[in-house]
Amino acid sequence: QVQLVESGGGLVQAGGSLRLSCAASGRTFNNYAMGWFRQAPGKEREFVAAMSRTGITTYYADSVKGRATISRDNAKNTVYLQMNSLKPEDTAVYYCAATSSYPDKTVATYNYWGQGTQVTVSS
Repeated sequence: QVQLVESGGGLVQAGGSLRLSCAASGRTFNNYAMGWFRQAPGKEREFVAAMSRTGITTYYADSVKGRATISRDNAKNTVYLQMNSLKPEDTAVYYCAATSSYPDKTVATYNYWGQGTQVTVSS
């Protein structure tokens, strides 16, 4: 089992930045690829970013490419999502997720999920 706890969400004005963190505990963190997803009210959960176990390979949704950076610190068992130039359409609950498989953009690939952290971007 892997337990994931997100933090760093909040209310920010459009154009601002946030850094989300996801602390992992349980199994060996660097055995897992990590992903960030988000879900807005009334919408399906959607992919935001993902990173391989080593951190060498990253993936981004087109909607955040150039504005988001995923990173991980395996010594701290933590994955981060830096979001810049935030837009009102970025408002959602953000979830981190872990997979023992190769990371991709599919929700079903990920075995473990955090409880989510709310990000609200005001216009």
